[in-house]
Amino acid sequence: MIQQYLGIPSDYIIIGLAAAAVVLLILIIVNMVQMRKMRTRLEVFMKGKNAKSLEDTLVYRLEQVDSLRTANDANEKNIANIQDHLKGCYNKFGLEKYNALDEMGGNLSFALCMLDDLNNGYVLNVVHSRDGCYTYVKEIIDGNAVLGLAAEEETALGKAMGKLA
Repeated sequence: MIQQYLGIPSDYIIIGLAAAAVVLLILIIVNMVQMRKMRTRLEVFMKGKNAKSLEDTLVYRLEQVDSLRTANDANEKNIANIQDHLKGCYNKFGLEKYNALDEMGGNLSFALCMLDDLNNGYVLNVVHSRDGCYTYVKEIIDGNAVLGLAAEEETALGKAMGKLA
């Protein structure tokens, strides 16, 4: 009867349906194997925990993340504040030791230049002689001296500004 409507022998229809059933059976077996693997992984994940304790653990971890974010924001503000304060601190230095009196002493005299990020600061010149020790301070603004500089002071300024080694 089916052969009359479809024009295909019923043997071929039965063989096709049997092949489809075999394919479906194979797919069911593959699916069962995958489900078993997933169930095993879930059991390992949930081992020793019930849903409530797992939820508590997740909530606790999320609270930790929130507190870490808050602490990180505070740290970033503190770092920015420190960087602002450091702009006015002396962080460039140049030192030139020299002998003020060629015949005596040694290199006991020195010129020390201290600058901030904007090249503002001071040159401190300490001259050591037999009679005593004399100290002179000269102001530096934008890398230029307000008063004339001696050769040693110029060298210390160049070192502080990175122009000399």
